[in-house]
Order: sequence, then C-alpha cells, then structure tokens
Amino acid sequence: MPALIESRSEHNQAVHQIILSPSENEYFDQLIPAIKDTNKDSRGYQLIQALSRYSDDREAEIEKLCNTNHHEFTASVNQLLQVREGTVHLTSEILGLNQSIQHSTEKLAEHKKALVVCRGVRQNIDEGDEALKDCLEVLRLANQVHGLLGKKSHYAALRALDELQTVHLRDVSQYKIAEMIQRSVPATKKMIAEAVMNDLNTWLYRIREISQFLGEFAFYNVEQRRSRQKERVEHYGYLSNFKLNSAIELVSDETFEFDILDNEDIQVEFTPLFECLHIHNALGQREKFRAEYAATRKQQKELLIPAAITLIDSEDSNLSELLEGIAGFAIIEKATIKKSPELRTTTDIDELWDSMCQSAIMVISRALHEVDNAELLLKIKGVIALFIQTMDSWGYSVSTLDAFLLVLFEKYAELLKRRFSDDFQEVCHDVAILGLSTDFREIVSTDDYMPMPINNSDEYDKVVNVSWYSPEKPRDDLRFPCVLPFSQMYPLCCIDIRNFLNQFYFFSDDHFQHPQVIDDTLKLALDELLSEKVCRSLVERLSSQYLGQIVQILINLEHFEIACKELEQLLVAARSSSSTNGSVVLRASEEFRSNKKTAEKRIFELVNSKIDDLIETAEYDWMAHTLEKEPSNYMQTLTQYLSNIMNTVLLGLPTEIKELVYFLALSHAVSEILSLPLSPDVKRINPNGVAALAKDVQFLTSFVDSLGDPVLQQNLEELQQTIALMQAENSDEYYDMATRNKKYGRVDAMNGPLLLEKYTYMYFNAIEGLTNDGAD
Repeated sequence: MPALIESRSEHNQAVHQIILSPSENEYFDQLIPAIKDTNKDSRGYQLIQALSRYSDDREAEIEKLCNTNHHEFTASVNQLLQVREGTVHLTSEILGLNQSIQHSTEKLAEHKKALVVCRGVRQNIDEGDEALKDCLEVLRLANQVHGLLGKKSHYAALRALDELQTVHLRDVSQYKIAEMIQRSVPATKKMIAEAVMNDLNTWLYRIREISQFLGEFAFYNVEQRRSRQKERVEHYGYLSNFKLNSAIELVSDETFEFDILDNEDIQVEFTPLFECLHIHNALGQREKFRAEYAATRKQQKELLIPAAITLIDSEDSNLSELLEGIAGFAIIEKATIKKSPELRTTTDIDELWDSMCQSAIMVISRALHEVDNAELLLKIKGVIALFIQTMDSWGYSVSTLDAFLLVLFEKYAELLKRRFSDDFQEVCHDVAILGLSTDFREIVSTDDYMPMPINNSDEYDKVVNVSWYSPEKPRDDLRFPCVLPFSQMYPLCCIDIRNFLNQFYFFSDDHFQHPQVIDDTLKLALDELLSEKVCRSLVERLSSQYLGQIVQILINLEHFEIACKELEQLLVAARSSSSTNGSVVLRASEEFRSNKKTAEKRIFELVNSKIDDLIETAEYDWMAHTLEKEPSNYMQTLTQYLSNIMNTVLLGLPTEIKELVYFLALSHAVSEILSLPLSPDVKRINPNGVAALAKDVQFLTSFVDSLGDPVLQQNLEELQQTIALMQAENSDEYYDMATRNKKYGRVDAMNGPLLLEKYTYMYFNAIEGLTNDGAD
C-alpha cells in the first residue's frame, strides 16, 4: 500500500513538471520520456489517471474562479470581444500590408535575380580578361624565346622556354593555345640546339683558322724560354743540368707568366663552347653533344694532316705549318679539358694526340727520302724538337716523337758519313785561306804526299790549331818558310773530323733524349771514316813505287794514330753525363798502328828493291888478272843512295824507324853481296876477285862507321868474316871448331866451305898453271 502511494506521488510530480514547461518543445521533451517510462513499467494507466486528475483539478479551479468573479469575467469577455474586433481590423490591415510587401518582394527578387546574372557575367568577363592576360603573357614569352634566339642569347632563350613550359603554361593549360604551344616546345628546343650548334661550328671554324697561328705563337714563347734559360745558365752554371720544362726551369721562369690563350695578339673565347655544352646539358643531350663534338674535332684533325709535305725547300717547306697547326689544335684540346672536364676526357685527348703524332710521323717519314742534306735535316730536327718541347710543356706525352728523333738521327748520321766520306762539300774558312782543297774524296787522292810547306806564322797557327799536332820546337824558334812533317791531307782531314764531331753534337742541341746513342754512333762513324776512308786510302797508295810517298804515308799514319788518341780523350770529355763511364777506344787507332808496320815493310821493300837493282849491276871479275884500285861503281852508288835517302826521303821519319831502315837495308845488302860469290854461275874465284870484293866491303864498312851506330856495324860482321876466311893463309883452321867460333863465328856453316872450295880450287889451278908456264 505504501508503494502504491509513493508511485502515485511520483506521477503527480512528473505531470506537474510537464504542465509547467515554459515552451512547447520542453513540454514534449518531458512528456515523451514519461510516457516511455510508464510503458516500460506497465504503468501507463497511472499516468493517464494523473493527467485526468490534474485536468479535473484545473477545471474545478477555473469554475471556482468564474463563480467568484462573474462580473469581472463578463467585463473581461466584452473587453476581449472589443479587442478581438480590433484584432480583426488589424489583421485586415496586416494582410493588406502583407500583400503590398509580397508585391515589393517579387520585384526585389526579380532585381536580385538580374543582379546575380550581372554578377555572373561580370565574373565571366573578369575570368576571360585574366585568361586573356595569361594567354598574352604566354604568347609574349613565346615571342621572347624567338627574340632571344635572334639575339644569339641561346641560354636565355632556353631558360625562358623552360619558364614558359613549367610555370606559365600551367596557368592556361585548359586553353587550346597551351596545347599548341606545348606541342611547339620540342621544335623550339631543337631550334635552340641547332642555333647553338651553328654558333659552335662557327667557333670551331675560327679555332681551326687560328690553330696554326696559336701554335706559331706557342713555338715563339718556348724559344723565348730557351733564350732566358741560356742566359740563366751563363750566370749560374749549375742550371745547365736542368733542361727546358724541368721543375727548376719552370720555377725560374715563373716571373714571366704568359697566357697563350689570352694576350695582346690572341684571345681565344670559349663562351660558345660552354654555352653549347650547358644548353645540351639542360636538354638532357650531353652524351649526344659529346659524341658530336668529338666527331667534329676528329674531322678537323683529319683535315689538319695533309696527305704529303715537302722538306726540300726550307722556304716552301710546310713542316712548320703542319707542326704549328697540330700544336694549336692540341693546345685548344688541353685548354678545353681544363675548363670543361665533363666534355672531354683525358683518354679522348690522349688518343687524339697519339693519332696526330702517328699521322705526322708518317707524313714526315714519307718525305724524308727527299732529304739528302745534313744541314736541312738538322733544321727539320730543330723544328720537331721545338714542337716536342712546346707540347711537353702542355703535359702531352712526347715519347713517340722522341723515338722518331732516333730515326732522324740515324738518317742524319748516314748523311754526315756520306758527306764526309764520299762527297764532302763543307768549306772550312781556315782551309780556304790556305788555298787547300776541301773535297774529302780528293784529299787523299790529290795529296802531293810531301811535307807541308808553311809560308808564315799565320798559316802555321791555323794549321796547328786545327790539327792534333805537338810541335817539337816552340813557335818563336821557328823560321818561316818551314815545313811540317805531315802532308796537307792531315790538317784537311783534321778539319773534316772536327766538323764531323761538331755536326754530330749539333743534333743534341735543344732537345734530344738519347745522348748515349750519339756517343755510340759517333764512335762507330769515326771508326768507319778513319778506318775505311782515311786509313784504307792511305794503305791503297802503299803500292806506289815512289819511296818518298810511302815515307810520307807512314808519317801521316803516325800522326793519324796520335789524332785517334786525342779523339778518344775528346770523346770521353764530350760524353754526356748519362752515358756510361770508362775510356773510349777507337778501332781506327789499331788500324793506323798496324798499317804503320805495313808502310814500314813497304819502305823496306822499296829500299831493298833499289839495293837489289844496284847490286845486280855489280860486275865482279872473279878470275881477274889484276887488282882493282877503286871500289866498284855499284858500291859507291849504293852507299850514296843510302846516304841520300836518310838525309832526304827518310829525314822526317822517327829516329828509331830510320835506324831500323838502315839496319834492314844493310842486312839485305850484306845478304845480297854474299850471294854474289855463292852464285852457281861462279865456279872459280881467284885472290884478285876476292881482293875486289874485299875493297868494296871495306868501302861499305867505312860508310857504316861514319854513321856512328855500333848496331849497324854488326850487320857487316858476316861479310867481313867471310872475306877474312877467303883471304886466310890457312883455310883449314875454319874446320877447327874452336878457331872457327873465335874468328869466323858469323860465317854461315854451309857457305864457308862452299866459298873455300871455289877459292882453294882456283888457287891450286893457278899454281899449276904457273908451273907449266915456267917449264915452257
């Protein structure tokens, strides 16, 4: 029961709260949840009862109020009716006003609609104006691109085109014009690439045109560096150990900085190349551009190398033009890789350089067969050496060119040997003053082979200065005119040899990396010239029958041997520091020494031949009936001949050789004189014949004694002892060994008995003949 009372109280409170809701919305907000709650708990009838009670209570209150205040209520109803009437009137006015406002609103709506349409049109106009401005800007930029192309501003044109494509075309992408311009962009880029390539080709053509001048200027710069280096070497001798392009030389020459590519005479501008490279990089065509540029430079390289050149006429020779062009071309390539490493690689340039070197060497080699003059070849080498030093200063490898210099040197050496041996044309000033021949082939053949006459001191000084000759007397003790021991061929050959040496070492001037080759080749060449040309020519003339010529040849051989020794010392002194140490031995020195023996033998042959001729004229009457009072004519002529040749023809020979000639001549004479009585034709010899022979031997002995040489006197002992044996009273003592060794030790053991037999036989026959005459 208490629970029912409590539930009814709750419904009453809820209904009270619902009725007191200030607004209709809150009324329903509270009523609906209350209905839901009572439905859940099956207490809906209670809520209805509560609402019914509340309604009944309110009606009761109203009825109570009405019953209490009836008159007031009636008055209020009348008043309310009046208010209602006024309200109706106001409602009519409001409805009229509403119609008026509604009519005005319709007009306003129409105006507003028209305004909206106008605003839309204006917006469209504004948008069209903006679009038109954007399109005009796009067209302006497109025209600007072509304008920049016309002004050669290729990179600016490319940037403008890129800006047009990436920025401005996006703003007008919805328009047809954007599509049209977008389609034209590749063509425009191609146009820019072609335009910049045309400018690059023009630049390449200009570079090709100035390449030779650039190379010529580079050569001149290196020559100036050479001159400055020589001046420094003159002041500081130790700098001679440092060649051009060495670190020391480069440091010493730093004060003379010079830009070969940017100076008063030459300005090489690389802007077209850089612009072209930059544009192709921006276009994503760098590799294509590199390939095209490399192909173009290769074509220019091919055009740079001619099919053939001439080296004969130095004025018309295009060797310098060829090397200057190559140098200028290579310098541009080296500058390009320094300024733009991404365009050219070191490998590309090295391959191009090697190709140019090989082509140039082939062209020069084909023309070398025309060169038959050593001076011209030396000039050619000088040009190539200048080219090598120039390119070495730019960091190029010159090993191939250095190897080619060896080929030039071999030809140069052959030309020098040919010129100095077969057809030497160089005229020496000193020799011209002396009025001497300078044709090497005729030096030997036309020599008079007489001691060289000197007319005055000037001639003497010139000959001594050019010859390897140490005078026996001081110059002040000489009286002119005089003669020198050698013939005129010796100083002439000395001049030729000195010129030959100088010509050889001329090749090493400026630049030559193979000094050992020069040293070795020069030694071999000197050996060949001295041995094959000089020595052999002299030896060939030993067949002469003129003793004076043979003697002079021997003297010349002696001096040439001395000259060889001097040359050996000279070669050692001139040898480069890089060459091997040690002495130099010329094979020609031994040739001259050995052929001196040949000349000596030839002298002996001629002297002995003359002695033979004289002794053959001997007319001994071995069975003479009377004694000869004078020496034989042949003996007088023989001694006179020996005396004359020693004081004239053999006078210039060294003393030891003259003594040897005397010794061998006398030995031969003794042998030939002894052969006279030993001849098979001589059957018998009487004392008168022996006495005649003894008188001649005595005359010869006196002549030898007058020479004052005990060694020569020993040559006559065999002849003297043989005469003594034949004139001995007791010839049997010869057969006594002790006596024979003492008195006849030099007599030949076979000849002694043979002569005694002839002399003894004749002696007894002579006694028998005298006995028979007495009997009669």
